[in-house]
Amino acid sequence: MIPLKPGKIIGVGRNYLAHALELGNDVPPEPIIFLKPNTALLEPGGVILLPRVSERVEFEAEIGVVLGRRLRHATMEQAEKSIGGFTCVNDVTCRDLQQKDVQWSRAKGFDTFCPVGPRVATGLDWRSLEVRARVNGQERQHAKATDMHFSIPTLIAFISGIMTLEPGDLIATGTPAGTGRLIDGDVVEVEIPGVGVLSNPVRAEDGR
Repeated sequence: MIPLKPGKIIGVGRNYLAHALELGNDVPPEPIIFLKPNTALLEPGGVILLPRVSERVEFEAEIGVVLGRRLRHATMEQAEKSIGGFTCVNDVTCRDLQQKDVQWSRAKGFDTFCPVGPRVATGLDWRSLEVRARVNGQERQHAKATDMHFSIPTLIAFISGIMTLEPGDLIATGTPAGTGRLIDGDVVEVEIPGVGVLSNPVRAEDGR
């Protein structure tokens, strides 16, 4: 079961220096944001489908922030107080399509490309959070929230200056270095201590 029903899903790109560098990019002077459709949401244990049109689908373990209140043009203090909880997010991405397209909607918008869960945890300090990714039991990513180029309150305040944030909205705060390709038969896990482990099997789309 999907543990939340966000009105919108906002992703953040290149928010960890090492990940930006591994893709040949600089860290941007202000946050890069994009939207993922709600149809991309996937429950814990649900199957990530590798679309036929992509040759390189990658996992991206992220700390997900769930908004607890309506927010517009927030200060940093208001942004921090607006946090309703945290969840694990896998911002699955067709890396080849991301590099090909000017924008990222297609690369990140396929059905099953936003696994979330296993729950929304409350009462956690964002400064203490860390995120890990494992593929077939082997650790591939590990970073702390304090490693982010733009902090979680900074991201919330920035986004609230562009669009109104509503209770239940989900912000995926960026992925650390170590992303990699998924293939048919893989099992990918995203873990945030205090939140839990989000685990999803990977299957090739029929006819691929």
